[in-house]
Amino acid sequence: MTDILLHGCNGRMGQMIAGLLKEDSEARIVAGVDAYTGIENPFPVFSRISDCDVKADVVIDFSNAGAADALLDWCVSTKTPVVLCTTGLSPEQLERVEEAAKETAVLKSANMSVGINLLLKLLKEAAPTLAAAGFDIEIVEKHHNQKLDAPSGTALALADAINEASDGVYTYVYDRSQVRQKRGSRELGISAVRGGTIVGDHDVIFAGTDEVITFEHRAYSRAVFGKGAIQAAKFLAGKPAGRYDMSDVIG
Repeated sequence: MTDILLHGCNGRMGQMIAGLLKEDSEARIVAGVDAYTGIENPFPVFSRISDCDVKADVVIDFSNAGAADALLDWCVSTKTPVVLCTTGLSPEQLERVEEAAKETAVLKSANMSVGINLLLKLLKEAAPTLAAAGFDIEIVEKHHNQKLDAPSGTALALADAINEASDGVYTYVYDRSQVRQKRGSRELGISAVRGGTIVGDHDVIFAGTDEVITFEHRAYSRAVFGKGAIQAAKFLAGKPAGRYDMSDVIG
C-alpha cells in the first residue's frame, strides 16, 4: 500500500485524484494540504505543508506555483519523494526542483498522461527516419478557451522530443502571417487552437510527398492526468534521491 500526501487536495485535480484513489487497492491518501479547507474529506487536511505531521511515502502535488517552494523545502527536510504536477514554475523554481532532486526523489513531466509520454517515446524513434525521407513536421494543439498559455507545454515537449532525436536542427515557427515565403525544410511549425471545453488534443503531422503520417492524442477527461500521477506516485515511492520523469514510469 502506497501512502500518499495530496498537496492541493481541494482543487479540481486534487478532488479528482481523491475520487480515483477511492477505487484503488494499492494506494491511499493519508493526508491533504490546501489553503482552502471548506471541503470535507475522509483524511486530515492541513492549510499549510509546514503544519503537516503525517508521514507519507510520496506526495502528489496539483497546487499552484506559489506553493511550490514551501513544498520542496518540506520534501527535502522530510526526505519525502514528490510527484510535482504544478505548472507555471519560474526559472528560479525549476532550478530549485533540480536542487531538491539531489536530496529526495522528484518526478516532474510536462504532461502526466501515460499516453502522451508513450507518444514522446514513439516520436523519438520515428522522427529521424521520417525527417531523413524529407517529411515536413507540424504540430497542432487544441485546448479549452480558458487556457492562458500558447502553445501548450505538451506541444513544446513533443517538439523538443523530435528536435532532440534530430540533433537540434529544427527551428520552431509559431506564426507565418507576417512572412511571404516558402516553408523551410528545417522549420517545425506549432499551431494553437483555443475554444470551448477541449481538454487537450495534440496532432503531430509528418507531411511527405504523396503521404501523410499523423500521431494523434486526445484527452477526453482530466482523469488521464490524475491516473498518470497516481501511477507515477506508486513508482516513485521508495526511490532514491534523483530527478525522474514519466519516461521512467512507462519504461
